[in-house]
Amino acid sequence: MTPSRARVAVMHGVNFDVLERRSPEHYGGMTLTDLEVRIKLYARDLGFETIFSQTNHEGEFCEQLHRVADNADALILNPGAWTHYSYAIRDALEVAGIPAVEVHLSAIDEREEWRRRSVIRDLCIATVQGKGVEGYREALEIIARELRLGR
Repeated sequence: MTPSRARVAVMHGVNFDVLERRSPEHYGGMTLTDLEVRIKLYARDLGFETIFSQTNHEGEFCEQLHRVADNADALILNPGAWTHYSYAIRDALEVAGIPAVEVHLSAIDEREEWRRRSVIRDLCIATVQGKGVEGYREALEIIARELRLGR
């Protein structure tokens, strides 16, 4: 699969629907729509089609992961706080079976102790954190390389 035809699912988890109301020093002060517009532009530059989703319901996030391979060739996910403890999401990501990059707007490894643990990290081809919206560009570039190598 060449990146010019690849579809990338971008899944946002809990509290992304109120992103603009969260701490600007960690989350950039943008809305979810602002974030998705930027990601879509980055993806277009790389020849990707993007599919976005966001939910505050863990079971729904898992169900989306169960179906993601039907609609996408790779995945960028930021489960939000679920990153740190949801083994249900971890198991669903394993079921998804497509290349995935974990992205966090803030540098979770430099924040509170409880945020430093990621139960999904070992299932992902890479983790990008602390780079704000630019982290999504980096994740897309990682996916582009991975899909080229996987041909």
